[in-house]
Amino acid sequence: MFQTQLSVPEYHAIRDIVYKHTGINLTENKKSLIVARLHRLLNKYGFKTFREYGSFVEKDTTRQAVSELVNQITTTHTFFYREKAHFEFFTAQALPEILAYLRNKNSRDIRVWCSGCSTGEEAYMLAMLLMENLGAEYFRWDAGILATDISNKVLESAKQGIYTEERVEVLPEYLKRKYFQKLDKNLWAVKDSVKREVTFRRFNLMNPNFPFKEKFHIIFCRNVMIYFDRVTKQSLIRRFYDITAPGGYLFIGHSESLDRDQCRYTYVVPAVYRKI
Repeated sequence: MFQTQLSVPEYHAIRDIVYKHTGINLTENKKSLIVARLHRLLNKYGFKTFREYGSFVEKDTTRQAVSELVNQITTTHTFFYREKAHFEFFTAQALPEILAYLRNKNSRDIRVWCSGCSTGEEAYMLAMLLMENLGAEYFRWDAGILATDISNKVLESAKQGIYTEERVEVLPEYLKRKYFQKLDKNLWAVKDSVKREVTFRRFNLMNPNFPFKEKFHIIFCRNVMIYFDRVTKQSLIRRFYDITAPGGYLFIGHSESLDRDQCRYTYVVPAVYRKI
């Protein structure tokens, strides 16, 4: 029988491992939730104590154990058109401005990064909106979406691109008919024409240096920083700013905010910022 109670030192050890590798800050009020979710991992690996499991995670040089731990302790619930105002702003203002700027520079390379992409809804949503707005001209642009997450589990789900009726029900009917294939009465699959336009990669936002050769015109990082403390969030925002192209936009979650005194981005509308 494995251990059922998590001592304060053991909880702090698990918390420190998660913070070190992911930047996620587990507060004390998360303890009961963490215990329930860690029991699944103790059972899977046959560990009898949380201390044994913590040691296993810390020594795993592949970092797969950390990824698995993150899968268990974070919430990945999302759906298409979540925080719809962002997609409306993206379509009505941000995208037209960026496209006009690039056309003026004789460039057809628009770079969009969906960081913390979870199960893929946000990334596919952005790809569909790009395809809708550029129309027949789309394939004359280098306009794909980079979508990243720290969790291999959600990335595998995202690559499959299969969603329940509940997850797609808020989409306009014309988008569902145009960009999805109905598999049965409850499942929809993103069409290959859209899936080809999204590149999914595992990436840890805690990397001290972002290894991107070119800067991004649009960055979505929504409902990710709710897990971070102030220091971690400010450090991440500085790195985002450095790899944002001039005039580019950062979208964060509506439940999140940036410290405007410490932030070089310019506030535009709720949860949308711009590099001026």
